[in-house]
Amino acid sequence: MSFRWFFSRTVRQATRLWKQVRNILNAQRDLLSEQAIERVTAALAESRAVFQSRRPRADLEVQMKQLEATASQWLKPYPHAGYRENFEVFLVAIAVAMAVRTFFVQPFKIPTGSMQPTLFGVTSTPDFTYKRAMSPEMIAEEERARDALVFPTGWPRIRDWFAGISYLDIKAKTDGVLQSVNPPVGIRIFNFWQTLTIGGRTHLILFPPDYGQSDLRLRAGLEPGQFFRRGETVVHMKIQTGDHLFVDRMTYNFRPPKRGEIVVFQTAGIRHARMPQDQFYIKRLVALGGERVQIGDDRHLRINGRRLDKTTPHFENVYSFDPHQPPAQSEYSGHVNDLNFHRLGMPGYAPLFPDGETVYTLPPDAYMVMGDNTLNSFDSRAWGTFPADNVIGKQFFVYWPITKRFGWHNR
Repeated sequence: MSFRWFFSRTVRQATRLWKQVRNILNAQRDLLSEQAIERVTAALAESRAVFQSRRPRADLEVQMKQLEATASQWLKPYPHAGYRENFEVFLVAIAVAMAVRTFFVQPFKIPTGSMQPTLFGVTSTPDFTYKRAMSPEMIAEEERARDALVFPTGWPRIRDWFAGISYLDIKAKTDGVLQSVNPPVGIRIFNFWQTLTIGGRTHLILFPPDYGQSDLRLRAGLEPGQFFRRGETVVHMKIQTGDHLFVDRMTYNFRPPKRGEIVVFQTAGIRHARMPQDQFYIKRLVALGGERVQIGDDRHLRINGRRLDKTTPHFENVYSFDPHQPPAQSEYSGHVNDLNFHRLGMPGYAPLFPDGETVYTLPPDAYMVMGDNTLNSFDSRAWGTFPADNVIGKQFFVYWPITKRFGWHNR
C-alpha cells in the first residue's frame, strides 16, 4: 500500500477519503446512534481492506463511491461546509504567517532618515516638519522647492510609483479656513484614504502615502485656522516612501550580533525623556558589552583604543567620507561628537560624547548603536546603551520600493 501510494493518484485519493471519514466519525461519536457508528465503522473496515489490496483502479473507485454514500447517509453534515473549510484555510494561513513573522522574518519600514544613505526613511518636498525651528531663509527655500515641483505624467509617473514616489496636489473646494487634517485610515502597512476639512467641505485623498513619524499637516506646513480661497493650492508635495525591509529574526538565535551589523531593537528600557518605550528602532551596532568607546574629533570611532576605519567590516561606506569636507546631511560623514556639532552651530546633539577624549564604557550585556546619517540621528550619542535582549534581528532584505537599495546588499 505504501509503495503504491507514491505512484497511484487513485490510491492517494482513497487514503485521504478514508482518513476524512474516520476523523468525522471520531468527532461525532457522541452525537451518532449506535447503528450509524456500526454502519460507518463497517464501511471503513471494508474500504481499508480494498484500498490495501492490489485490486485495479476501477475497484478502488467503486469502493470510494460506496464509502462516500455510507458517510453521507449516516454521518451528520456540517452546516455551511464550504465556509467552514475556507475559514479553516484562512486560520491556518494566519498561523503560518505569524509563525514566520515570529521566528524567521518580520516586515519593517524605515520611518526616519537616521540611516541614510544606507536605508532611506520618508522624505518630502517641501518638508515643514520643524517649521517653528526653521529660519526665514530655510522656510523660503522650502517654499521655492514646493513651487518648482512639476508632477510627471504617463510612464515617468508609473516609474516613480515603483520607486516609492507619490504626489499630492490638493486645491480648496470653497473659501474657508482649515478646520481639520485627519490621520489616514488603513491597516498597518497600507492607507486607504485620508480627509481634511476646509470651510465645512471634506477633501478626500485616496491611498495617501506614508508620512513616516511626521504627518501631512506638519510636512505641508498647514496651520489650523489657515484661510484658503476656492481653487487655491492647499497641498503641493512630493513624498518619497521609506524603505520597507525584512528583518532576519533567526540568525541571532545561533550567534550574537556582530559590530557593524544593522539591527532592529526595542526601545523599552532606554532611559531618556524623548525615547518612547513601545517602538522599534533600526541603527548600526557599533559597540558591545564591556567595551570602551570614543568618538574622535576626526569622526572615527575608537573601540578600546583601536580606531575604526573603512577597512573595518561593515564600515566601508560609513568611513568613505572626505576628511577635508564638513559632515553633511544624508551623506556618509563618519560619526560626529558634540565638539563637531558645536563647530557646526548645533551643540547638545551628542551629550555623552562631548569631545574626542571622552570615554564611555558599556555595561555588560548591553549594546551601543548609531545612525549612518550622523547629523540627523537620535542614537546612543544621546541616550547611551540598551539591553542586549532588546535586539529583534538584523536587516535582511529591502523589498520596497524598487530602487538601487532593493535586495540584500545593503550593509
